[in-house]
Amino acid sequence: QVQLVESGGGSVQTGGSLRLSCVASGHTFSWYSMGWFRQAPGKEREFVAAINPIPWSGGTYYADSVKGRFTISRDNAKNTVYLQMSSLKLDDTAVYYCAARRGGIASTVRSPLEFDTWGQGTQVTVSS
Repeated sequence: QVQLVESGGGSVQTGGSLRLSCVASGHTFSWYSMGWFRQAPGKEREFVAAINPIPWSGGTYYADSVKGRFTISRDNAKNTVYLQMSSLKLDDTAVYYCAARRGGIASTVRSPLEFDTWGQGTQVTVSS
C-alpha cells in the first residue's frame, strides 16, 4: 500500500495560484487512481479532482466548483500527483488531502469512500 505526503500549500490572495504536490511511496504508483479532496472548517470533506491510471484511460475528473480553474496531473516516473490551482477564490480555503486507490475509478467518483489511502493534508488559505 502506498503512503502519501502532500506539500505546496500556503497563503495566497484571491486570483492567485498554487501548485500542490503529493508524493507516493511504493513501486506501483502507476496502477493507482489519485484524488484531491478538501475540507474547510465545519464542513465535510469534499471531492476536488481525480485522475485514473493510464491503463484505465488516465482520465481526469473535477468538481464543478473548480472546473476550468484547477488541473490535476501525474508524473508516474516521480510517483507524484499535482493539483495546479489558479484563479483562487476565498471559498477555496481548506485543508487539501491527497488520496489513492488501487485500480481505476468511475468518472462519477465524488465520495471520499472511493479512496482508501490518505495523506496528512496541506493548508491552503486564500485571502482578499
